[in-house]
Amino acid sequence: MIQQFIELGQGYGDVYELIALVDTNKHRFHQAFIFTATTDEGSDVASLAVAFKPTGDSKFMPIYICREGIPYNEEKLAQRITLFTEAVNAVNRKPVTVELKHSSAFEEPALFYQHIIGILRMNNYLPQL
Repeated sequence: MIQQFIELGQGYGDVYELIALVDTNKHRFHQAFIFTATTDEGSDVASLAVAFKPTGDSKFMPIYICREGIPYNEEKLAQRITLFTEAVNAVNRKPVTVELKHSSAFEEPALFYQHIIGILRMNNYLPQL
């Protein structure tokens, strides 16, 4: 199975597109994630992501992500995180929060995404190959 991240943006207006994907693909919904990381400057940021089951006989599992554009404070969540959580709750699921290294720790985004896929597989949030 091919699991691949599809980056929508950095979490501004694209969060609403991610929410629409959850709403229109309820039958394919696999898991939602809130990835948290700390920047080199010490501020916490969040990425929102949703994994969908493959369509038909396809072996492609898309994981849509809005990467590291949302400030993260566990006590006072940003409105975009709250809206995302509500959309996921509407399909009777809860997003999983995972703490990661910031993407700037990797030479390129592809390595960052491979790192995340490995973590998610190891914790059984994504199916193995």
